[in-house]
Parts: sequence; C-alpha cells; structure tokens
Amino acid sequence: MRDKLIFTPWLSLAPAVTIILVLLGASLLYAVAESVGIISIIGQSQISLDAYRNTLDLNSEFWTSLRFSLWISIVSTLISSAIALLLAVWLSERRGNTDTLALNWNLAFPHLVWSVALLLFLSQSGLFARWAASLGLISTPADFPVLVRDRFGIGIILSYIGKEIPFLTITILSVLRSQSVGYDVVAENLGASRWQRLRFVTIPQVIPALIAGALLVFGFIFSSYEVPALLGVSYPRALPVLALRFFLDPDLRARSEGMVISLIITLIVIIVAVISLRIGERQE
Repeated sequence: MRDKLIFTPWLSLAPAVTIILVLLGASLLYAVAESVGIISIIGQSQISLDAYRNTLDLNSEFWTSLRFSLWISIVSTLISSAIALLLAVWLSERRGNTDTLALNWNLAFPHLVWSVALLLFLSQSGLFARWAASLGLISTPADFPVLVRDRFGIGIILSYIGKEIPFLTITILSVLRSQSVGYDVVAENLGASRWQRLRFVTIPQVIPALIAGALLVFGFIFSSYEVPALLGVSYPRALPVLALRFFLDPDLRARSEGMVISLIITLIVIIVAVISLRIGERQE
C-alpha cells in the first residue's frame, strides 16, 4: 500500500513528463547533430568539430558575448535581490494583503512589453527626453543620457530589475510571512537594533529562498533573448542574440556555431537550475 502511494504521483505525471522528455530530447539531439556539422537540409553528413573550434577560439565574438551576458545577468540579479529583500522586509511588517497588488500588477506584463515601455520612455527620442527638453533641463532630446541601446547594457539591466524585483519580493515575502515573529520580538527585547535584527534574524531565515530565487533569475536572464535584442546594441550582444544571428545566417553552415552557443547556454542554465533545486531541497 505504501509503495502504491509513493508511485501514484509519478504514474499520474508520466504522460506529461514523457511528452516533455521526448520533445526536449529530440531538440537536444538535433542541436548536437548540427553542432558537429550534420546539417541534413544541405546534405552535409560528415562529422566535424570546426564549429566548436571557431566558437571557442580566443579571438571569436563568443567570449565578448559571454562576458556581456554574465555582466547583465549578475548585476541584474544582485541589484534585484538586494532591493527585493528590503522591500519584502518592509511589506512583511505591514501584514496587509493589498500591499502586494502592485507587485502582482507588474508580474502580469511580459518582459517584451515592459522593454518596449522602457524604450518609449528612456530612449533619447522618448517621452522623458522630450519632457526634459520642454522643461529646459536639456537643450534637445538628443542630450538625454543614453540609457537604452547602450554598450554597457544599462537599459537591459533596468528592464530586468523592474521585472525581477516583484518576483523575488513575493518569493521572500512568502517565507517571511510563514515564519513566526517570535524570533524578531525576542531579539528586539534583548536590545537588538533594527539593522541587527535584519542581519542576524531576518536574513538567515530567507537566505535559502533568496539564493534559490536569485539563481533562477540569473538562469532566466542569461538565456533570455527578447530584452537584449530590443534594448541592446549590435556589439557587444548577449549570447542568445549571437546564437540566433548564426542561425539566421544565409550560409546554412553557420548554424553549427549557433547550435554550439545554444548548447553552452543550455549547459550553464541546467547547472544553475540544479544548484537552485538543491538549495530548495535543503530549505525544506
């Protein structure tokens, strides 16, 4: 009877899991085949590692794109995590359900829509630039600071920060509101300051959930295409944008390099996801 209770959920999930594994497995096999030069559409069936050599060459654009992707992913994740932690702590003290409406409202917008809105507001021909020029703060809209489509990825980072703060805040807030307030009260009665309670009581309670959520955010940003494609520049460009550039190249043999980059992105994201799951298991 006990074995039946254990295996019943897996049997119930078997159809969906099977479909996912088949589709994922077929995609990975297709990507691996093209990465080693097997491109059936042009009748190329000879195995070659030229795509790997070209991609991983020290002078290739891959390394610049990798550094750029890591830059926007790490910075966006760290800033989002720090702000989300402070916001969650503040909201947890209010103990109101209506305080999270703004967070849920933000989550309803897709990343692409949010990026388009930033482009309309923050570009040098956008609304903020025009308002600043009309108020005499700057001479012309072209004098507005370059915040989107810049080589440092500021616009991309701002877009991700605006979207990931609500996600991480709700994640941390759910942990805080499920914890007893006794520890915080005891620390306050013992003379601990607000900063000391945050450092020694609150942060240790939420750090596993925060790290797990931050890793998921990092993995998502690192593998995301839409925002860097819309708010980024032609150089440097994020890894997903570079991969698609190879895939859309008129020379179909360039697809191999695009698949190599895609497999590297997939490997990094899988590693991050596994680490996040392990942290989540330890929390439980």
